[in-house]
Formats: sequence, structure tokens, C-alpha cells
Amino acid sequence: MVMHDPLANAMSTIANAEILGRKEVTIRPASRIIANVLRVIQKYGTIGEFEVMEDLWIISVQLLGRITKIGVIKPRYPVKVIDYVEWEKRFLPARDMGILVVSTSEGVMSHHEAADKNLGGRLLAYVY
Repeated sequence: MVMHDPLANAMSTIANAEILGRKEVTIRPASRIIANVLRVIQKYGTIGEFEVMEDLWIISVQLLGRITKIGVIKPRYPVKVIDYVEWEKRFLPARDMGILVVSTSEGVMSHHEAADKNLGGRLLAYVY
């Protein structure tokens, strides 16, 4: 079977493991974009530590049970700094609850960081 979107597969795997109450999940295949998105999510305390095993193409993620919903944003909409509030309304349940993960020219970061740095980009994922 051909995998069209590894990031969507990773987010789905995490969401399913959270629903089942698992403490750890293994994501296959690993990629840099998945690892960068996980770093952003980890910075906000939603997931615990994760380990990237590049030789096996596996990422092992420790779950803390704090994720209500996680997913990718498709298509990868381009977003300007002034539009973050509109996208928050669309994908997050309440203001300042959860984060949007954005790919910018300075790397992958949350929409809060991107707004502070006055950067636009492309929306990748959301989590709350």
C-alpha cells in the first residue's frame, strides 16, 4: 500500500493511541518533518519525550494523555500573520486553547511563535 501523507498517518496513530490510553506509540516511517512537528507539540507539554531511530525509520513517542484532538490540515493552506486568528477559529475549539503548527521560512513552529516573529507560512497540523 502506498502512503500518500506520512504526517497524517503519524497524527492518526497518535490520536488512536491516546483514545486507547496507551503510554507509548511507535510511528513508522520517520521523517524530519514529523520530528519537527513533534518537537513543537512537545514544547507545549502535550506529549512527552520522543526518540528518533533514523537507522530503522521509527519514532517512539511517550504519551501523557493530554491530547483531546490532533490532526493535519489539508490542503496545506498558506497563511499570513494577520490571518492566524481566523485559522484559530476554524481549527481550534477556543481562543488560546491549543496550537496550530506552521511551516515558515525559519522552520516549523507554533502559530504563537510565528506571530511573535511576524512570519507567515503554511499550516501543517493542529493539536488541543
